[in-house]
Amino acid sequence: MGDSSSGEEEGKVRGGRQELIVDDELREMGKKAAWSVSSYKPGNAVLSLRDDNLDTYWQSDGAQPHLVNVQFQKKVKLQLVVLYVDFKLDESYTPGKISIRAGDGFHNLKEIKAVELVKPTGWVHISLSGNDPRETFVNTFMLQIAVLSNHLNGRDTHIRQIKVYGPR
Repeated sequence: MGDSSSGEEEGKVRGGRQELIVDDELREMGKKAAWSVSSYKPGNAVLSLRDDNLDTYWQSDGAQPHLVNVQFQKKVKLQLVVLYVDFKLDESYTPGKISIRAGDGFHNLKEIKAVELVKPTGWVHISLSGNDPRETFVNTFMLQIAVLSNHLNGRDTHIRQIKVYGPR
């Protein structure tokens, strides 16, 4: 289910898919979470990340990194983060470097994935599995998606949708 073509550097994601296709073994876990963001422009708040509408988006408003926090009431197993981003529409607002962090709460988040997006348009899949083949998921209370930089040195960011998946 990898999205990078062979021969690309590790951690770089190009392209994206127009259609959201996810393994039947996975289920969307985001509805069980409390979602928050570090900042937003009025009319482009956290709800835009979860409304299943690709025409709306969260827009940050402030200094980087821009953060999306996904907090669960109990520990959950997560395998996959899927973002919808659109370089063609959003240009300098499109995330370029993303860090995904996990932990029990804000006090002990650790980076589990760092990804560079190269002009992505569509659904971008970021697997949370570790380097060890037995590590197929992350067991966590909290996931944080940090936008470290944007394309073309943009300041604020646009993310149109975010889904988080765990095993059924």
